[in-house]
Amino acid sequence: MTGLRRASAAPAVLALGLALGAAAPLALGGCSVNPATGEDQFTALMSPEEERRIGAREHPRLVQVLGGLYDDAALQRYVADLGRRLQQTSEQPEPPFTFVVLDSPEANAFALPGGYIHVTRGLMALANDEAELAGVIAHEIGHVTARHSAERYSHGVVAGLGAALLGAVIDSESVSDFAERAAGAYVKGYSRAQELEADMLGVRYLSRSGFDATAMSSLLETMGAVTALDRPMAGARGEQAQAGLFASHPRTADRVRKAAEAARAQFGGERGRDTYLRRIDGMIYGDSPEDGFVRGRAFAHPRLRIAFTAPPGFRLRNGPLAVVGTHPTGALLRFDEARLKDPAMGTLHYLQGVWASRVPLDRIERLAIDGLDAVAARTRLRTSAGVRDIRLVAIRAAPERVYRFFFVTPPERTRAFVAPFRQMMGSFRRLSQRQAANLRPLRLRVVEVAPADTVESLAARMPFNDFRAERFRVLNGLRPGERLRPGQLVKIVTE
Repeated sequence: MTGLRRASAAPAVLALGLALGAAAPLALGGCSVNPATGEDQFTALMSPEEERRIGAREHPRLVQVLGGLYDDAALQRYVADLGRRLQQTSEQPEPPFTFVVLDSPEANAFALPGGYIHVTRGLMALANDEAELAGVIAHEIGHVTARHSAERYSHGVVAGLGAALLGAVIDSESVSDFAERAAGAYVKGYSRAQELEADMLGVRYLSRSGFDATAMSSLLETMGAVTALDRPMAGARGEQAQAGLFASHPRTADRVRKAAEAARAQFGGERGRDTYLRRIDGMIYGDSPEDGFVRGRAFAHPRLRIAFTAPPGFRLRNGPLAVVGTHPTGALLRFDEARLKDPAMGTLHYLQGVWASRVPLDRIERLAIDGLDAVAARTRLRTSAGVRDIRLVAIRAAPERVYRFFFVTPPERTRAFVAPFRQMMGSFRRLSQRQAANLRPLRLRVVEVAPADTVESLAARMPFNDFRAERFRVLNGLRPGERLRPGQLVKIVTE
């Protein structure tokens, strides 16, 4: 946490017919042959120049939302050089693309129109050789060269036109709004056909660059192992497993192997394992110092110099904008920071007139939390998940800054959480300069396997309380039962 949107059937059918009829001539006139795929493609509503303009506009926004750029100039240059090597083998060697590493612990990669390619350090931590990272970048280059963003945008706009006609015919704004949201969702997500197409192009670029194209499937096998491990880890805490890379990239290792066959890739090629592992040795693993650190139920932020501990049973997840906690009972908590436009505004006025100005509040109370002025209040709201009790706490950190706690509980569970939430607020404290300076991120360390080393002995060196051996295997792409070899380089996580 950095600082921390009633109709009859006949008119509806008529409207859809009108929409399709209106769109058809536009679609026919906007088809062109894509040089990367060799297929007819409808991209009439977004030119290559417009793609570059949109990418240039959205790139800094995406970087900011996802934690900023990872602060390692050498690693940024390495990824940029690798990206350019791959781009030079594509159908769009010019103009130069932009390749960056995001300071995010989540394992993901993104492509924006115009050639803006983003990979997270979380994904780089899971890759085990240069070819696997190159496979991710090549796949994202494939999305750009296939002009999938332009294709989705053009079809999405046509879907929006159809929605407007539908709403006009049946005289229902709600239907039009719903269809517009559906069209927007379509624009944001790649289809499975587009993912397979990007895989095929990625395999092509990997092979042309001299890499082993099977690396794409080996990394996806690791990602599948991450997803499989998250289920028992979450189940042990009574939680839902987290969505991973496959939520935004619905692919499997088997599909990538088929893509390699379709592209007639020449298997073999470079893997670059030792070179890659030495590149990422020392890279931050997990939370960034800019966002603060979650360790079990405890959160501490070295820059803000604050800390607190969540109640038992909560799992904390940290991000650039907030710390969010989930509980098996459905209770939730959120902690973030807000800036005040008027430093002279009182904390109570802020809570009532700004933060919660649109909801009725009761049980308002003034508090002192670690010597800081604070205000708490409660309300009950009807949400999409049902009726929920809400408790708000605003802590005045400075004239222009407020820390905010937001607690949500099902009404039948609220009484049970009163004491735990109060204990949590009692744990909120400011850290001394020395205490803050002693907070350190976890880091990846690359070590050489000694003759006496085993999966279990190396896993025991990692600062986790559970599933150590399983975490070690997933981190290093080891299959069940696979043994280590003396002299082999492997990754561990250290404090």
